Amino acid sequence: MKPEHMKLLQDKRWRLNNLYFITDKQGKKVRFRMTDEQIEYFEGMHTRNIILKARQLGFTTECCITQLDAALFESAKCALIAHTLNDAKRLFREKVKYAYDNLPKEIRAANPASNDAAGELVFSKGGSLYVSTSFRGGTLRYLHVSEFGKICAKFPHKAREIVTGAFEAVATDCFVTIESTAEGRAGYFFDYSQSAEKQLLSGTPLGKLDWKFFFSWWKNQAYWLDPAQAVIPERLTKYFNELFAKHGIDTNPGQRAWYAAKEKTLGDDMKREYPSIPAEAFQQSIEGAYYAQQFTKLHAAQRIGAIPNNSHLPVMTFWDIGVSDSTAIWFVRQVGEEFHVIDYYENSGEGLRHYMKVLKDKGYTYSEHWGPHDIDNREFGSDAKTRRELAREGYEIDGEKYSMTFEIVPKIGVNDGIEQVREILPKCVFDEAKCEEGIGCLENYKKEWDDKRGCWKNNPLRDWTSHGSDGFRYFAVAKSARKPATKIRMGFAR
Repeated sequence: MKPEHMKLLQDKRWRLNNLYFITDKQGKKVRFRMTDEQIEYFEGMHTRNIILKARQLGFTTECCITQLDAALFESAKCALIAHTLNDAKRLFREKVKYAYDNLPKEIRAANPASNDAAGELVFSKGGSLYVSTSFRGGTLRYLHVSEFGKICAKFPHKAREIVTGAFEAVATDCFVTIESTAEGRAGYFFDYSQSAEKQLLSGTPLGKLDWKFFFSWWKNQAYWLDPAQAVIPERLTKYFNELFAKHGIDTNPGQRAWYAAKEKTLGDDMKREYPSIPAEAFQQSIEGAYYAQQFTKLHAAQRIGAIPNNSHLPVMTFWDIGVSDSTAIWFVRQVGEEFHVIDYYENSGEGLRHYMKVLKDKGYTYSEHWGPHDIDNREFGSDAKTRRELAREGYEIDGEKYSMTFEIVPKIGVNDGIEQVREILPKCVFDEAKCEEGIGCLENYKKEWDDKRGCWKNNPLRDWTSHGSDGFRYFAVAKSARKPATKIRMGFAR
C-alpha cells in the first residue's frame, strides 16, 4: 500500500468518511459521509453519551460504522445492543456486515474476520464487534444501546440487565452511547436524560461517568420543505414563536413547512418522534399506555402545571391501600365542573396511623375519603379490626384523637374503571409539582407485554405505577357513581 494511503488510514475521521458503504433510504449503495449531527457527536464524543433522538438522524448507523472501524483499526472489543432480536439481526446484516463486505479487499485481507450466525465479527488482530439484545461478561471499549427507552418501557428486566451487566463491562475511560426516542417519564433512559439535560443547562463540567446530552431535529438541514407548498396552521405558528421566545430556537420557513407536513402523518406522536425540546419527548405517550391520548391533550391544553389557590374549598381523598405494600393517596378539589388534583402521596411499609398523620399535617379541610372494597381487610398487625374500623376509631396524633370515616368505592371491573378514568381526565387539572410522582404513575400505566406472542395483553402490568393508577381509578369510579355528597367526619375528637 502506498505511503500516502497509509497516512490517510491513520486518520479516523478520513476512514469513517471514505472507507465504508451503506444503503440510503432508497436502498442504493452510497459511501457513508457524516451529517452535521453525526459530526457533532463524533467530535464531541464523551465517555458516556446519551442521544434523545429524532427519527432518521442516522446515529445508529454512525455507531455501527464507528464500532466496525474501531474493531478493525484499533483492535477494540465492541458491542451493539438492539431492543429486539430481529432488530439485532437486521443491524448486523444491513449495517455492520454490509459495510465490512464492501470494504476494499486490501483492508479485509490485512485483518480478516470470521463471523457466525450469532451476529459477531472477530478479527485476526484481536478486535471484535458483537450485535445482540444483551451483553454480559468480558470487557468492552465501545458499547452502543439502540432504542434504550423502548427497552426500559417494554422490557424493564432487560434494561436492568444492560445497566448491571453491559455497562459494567465498559471501563471508566471507554465509551458508552445510548440512544432512543422517548418512551414515557420513567425508567433508566428518562432518568439519565433528565440528569444529563440538567447538567448541560447548568454548565457543570462532565465527569467520566456523567452522561453527555445530544439533541435534536431542528439542527438537520434535511428537514426542510418548500414553504410555498405548505400552509402553516395558526396554532403551529404560535408554537414556533413560543419556541423562539422561551428557548431561543429559531426555525426557518422551510423547517416550519416540513414540520407541519410531518405532523399531518404522525399526529399526536409528532412531539415524541421529533421533539423540539426534551420535555416534549417525555410528555408524549408510551406504547401500550392506557391514558396516552388523554395526557397528550392535557399537556397541550396546559392543564398540568401551577393551579389556582382554592384553599377555601374542601378536599376529597382517594386511597389505594396495601398490606405490607405501597399505599397511594390522591387529593382532589371539585371546582365547578372541574376536578383540581392538588396533591399526591405514596409510601410503603407504614401503618394506617402514618397516613392519617400525613393528612393532618397537610392541613387541608376534608369532605370525603374513599377507599377500595378491601379496606374492610385487617390492618397491619391487627387480628381483630379492619382498617376501616380503625380509621373510624382513630389514633392519638400530636396529643389529640384523630379519626376519619371512609366511603367504599363501588366494585367494578378494572377495564371498566380504566374507561371511567379516560372519561374524567379531560375534566382534571393537575398541580405538576405536588403530583409529579402520581402523574408519572398515570402516564406510564400500561398493558402487560406478551413477549411470546409479541403483543399487548388485555390487562395492566403490575409495577411501580400500579398503586397510584389504582388510586386514581377509584377516584374516577367514585365520582362516576354520582352518589349524593355526604359529609364525612374527620378531625379531632371533642
